Amino acid sequence: MEVKRLLKVRRRQKKRKPEFRRYCWNKKLRLRNKSWRRPRGLHSKLRRRYGGKKSGRIVVNAGFGSPRAVRGLHPSGYEEVLVYNPAELEKIDKERQAARIASCVGMKKRLAIEDKAKELGIKVLNPSG
Repeated sequence: MEVKRLLKVRRRQKKRKPEFRRYCWNKKLRLRNKSWRRPRGLHSKLRRRYGGKKSGRIVVNAGFGSPRAVRGLHPSGYEEVLVYNPAELEKIDKERQAARIASCVGMKKRLAIEDKAKELGIKVLNPSG
């Protein structure tokens, strides 16, 4: 019950969290990727957290994190386990963990993994059909 409540809290937090963009992402094409990088410039106003027109953006810090108990969990509440073949499904605890089939697995083996998962009662997070 506690995990369900914390997943709801995380979902609500993520809706309110701003999109952290890299400094000067709108000026240079090579900075357009979504990854955040900390400003390290000696005179950077964003690093020094000055207010103002461009530098008043919100910087990543600890207050934006999700609750520790649900950090890294899938939105369904399961812990993800990457699976490459049907034999790896036997190591999964079906109460806490769910299988995610690796992208490099072909269709023949993917179908074998899905059949075995259904037989063992394990949830597959990315089924083929």
